[in-house]
Amino acid sequence: MSDIAVAAGVSRQALYLHFGSRTELLIATTRYGDAVLGLDERLLRYQAATTGVATLEAFVEFWGNYIPEIYGVAKALLAVRDTDEAAAAAWNDRMDAVRDGCRNVIEALQRDGMLAPQWSRDEAIDLSWTMLSVRNWEHLTIECGWSPSLYVERMQTLLARTFVRDSEGV
Repeated sequence: MSDIAVAAGVSRQALYLHFGSRTELLIATTRYGDAVLGLDERLLRYQAATTGVATLEAFVEFWGNYIPEIYGVAKALLAVRDTDEAAAAAWNDRMDAVRDGCRNVIEALQRDGMLAPQWSRDEAIDLSWTMLSVRNWEHLTIECGWSPSLYVERMQTLLARTFVRDSEGV
C-alpha cells in the first residue's frame, strides 16, 4: 500500500481512508480496468440476446475476446492468489462475474427448454464456467497457438454441443 500511495502521490492513510483495505483496492482496480476497457458496452450484445442459444454464443464471443485484454492482470492475480488474500479476493470477484454469465446462459437455455436433459442447472453452470476458464484459454491460445477467433468459434461449438438439446430432444 505504501508503494501505491507514493506512486499515486497520496499518503498511505489517504489510500486506506478511500479503500479501507488492500483487498478493496485490488477489487476496485480490476473493476476500474473493466470500465476503461468498456465492459458495459461489450456486454450489450450478450445482454440483448433473446434466446438461450443466442445468449450462449454472445457470451462466449464476449468472454473469448475479453480475456486477451485482461490476461496480464489475470495472470498476475493467478500467480499470487494462493499466498495473497487480497489477490484471491480480487480474482474471486471477477470470476464470480464470469460464473454469473455462465449461470445466465444455462438459465436461458433452461427457460427455452433447450438445456440438454442430462445436465442439471448447477452442473451445467459448473462445467461451462470451467470450460471458459482463463487457464483453458491460456492453454489453447498461448500454448497451442489458437487465434482468439478460433478459440471463440470452437468454444461456441463445444458449449452448444454439450449443453443445447438437439433437434431429437436429446
